[in-house]
Amino acid sequence: MHWPFVRVKVAEHSMIPAVHPGDWLLVRRTRRIRPGQIVLARHPGQPSLLIVKRAARRVEDGWWLASDNPDAGAVDSRRFGAVPAALIEGRVLTRYWRPRSG
Repeated sequence: MHWPFVRVKVAEHSMIPAVHPGDWLLVRRTRRIRPGQIVLARHPGQPSLLIVKRAARRVEDGWWLASDNPDAGAVDSRRFGAVPAALIEGRVLTRYWRPRSG
């Protein structure tokens, strides 16, 4: 059983200015997404690796995912092609910063 929501921490710079390294994202598990939404997906070549990208457009083989900051050396559909819909984990609902402990 999967919970309907998952949280992930952003590690890379590829989605600046929308999200930054260290941001936490609340993601709703769904494959119902629209172009322009930020999504959590599994990397097609490394399914254990989660990636955060913008759903640019729906294509025949799935979704074309793009980085907001391609100059950061981002890996997106320009490098690995369309991402099958089965590898889309969900869409980002909001970003937040974890409270500091101590």
